[in-house]
Amino acid sequence: MSEHLYWLHEQRCVKAVKSLRSNGFEAVYCPNRRDACENIISAAQDAISIGIGGSMTLEELDLVPELRRMGKELLLRDLPGLTPYEQLEVRRRHLSCDLFLTSTNALTLAGQLVNVDGIGNRVGAMTFGPRKVIVVAGRNKIVPDLESALNRIREIAAPANAHRLDKKLPCALTGTCSDCQSPERICRITVILDRMPSLSDIRVLVVNADMGY
Repeated sequence: MSEHLYWLHEQRCVKAVKSLRSNGFEAVYCPNRRDACENIISAAQDAISIGIGGSMTLEELDLVPELRRMGKELLLRDLPGLTPYEQLEVRRRHLSCDLFLTSTNALTLAGQLVNVDGIGNRVGAMTFGPRKVIVVAGRNKIVPDLESALNRIREIAAPANAHRLDKKLPCALTGTCSDCQSPERICRITVILDRMPSLSDIRVLVVNADMGY
């Protein structure tokens, strides 16, 4: 990418960070993925249990090997061999872990975090429960306003995730949302964080890189 485009993205990232701070969040601009990784590893030093929400952004950061080397208890719901009950228990423990790591479906320039969930454990843990939450947002998640955020989720994040998860959904076949009534529908809960929740500690890392869906 040319330095001029990188600069342009940087301006948007910095604007989002300023808005997040105005809304009460702890927000940090990260020039690249490595800076985001270092920030998370530093924050993980004092944590015993670390929950990791389903996120392609976090997968791209490849944090799990380093966190394991640090001796952390990792709450991963997609470990091979887990029964449905054990997966549910992991999701429940996300709500009370020391550190919860996740991404966001969209981030508005006004500093709003916008997410759509199917079960609710991810957005639940984002809003209340863990001692600390770190949300990682790539520059591709930044949108002008709330309407654009919801459109982004409907047109990009949801179809891509439905296809990744091999869901039997219209959007997983066509790439287009049809507001389906399928029992496998993954868009069931919409949560908009306009401000930092009163009793939560949320840090948002805004990264000048395209990450996740």
